[in-house]
Amino acid sequence: MITVMREAVWTGVVVSTPILGVALIAGLAIGLFQALTSIQELTLTFVPKLLAIALVFWISLSFMSQGLVTFFQSEIIPRIAGG
Repeated sequence: MITVMREAVWTGVVVSTPILGVALIAGLAIGLFQALTSIQELTLTFVPKLLAIALVFWISLSFMSQGLVTFFQSEIIPRIAGG
């Protein structure tokens, strides 16, 4: 059971890496822009980050779903079918 949980956590990390990476980069870029220009607008931080995350989610959807399907086919389904 511990190995399955370890693989599940690792699969979750790998699947979420593209979205979290883009959110980090977008947040740093927007924060730097706000610090340089002294613009403190809340929508300036929210909207570009949301658009970047949605774009990366759409682009990497096949990669993420393939990783989850592979995990379920190799780890979860054989344990359920095997008993």
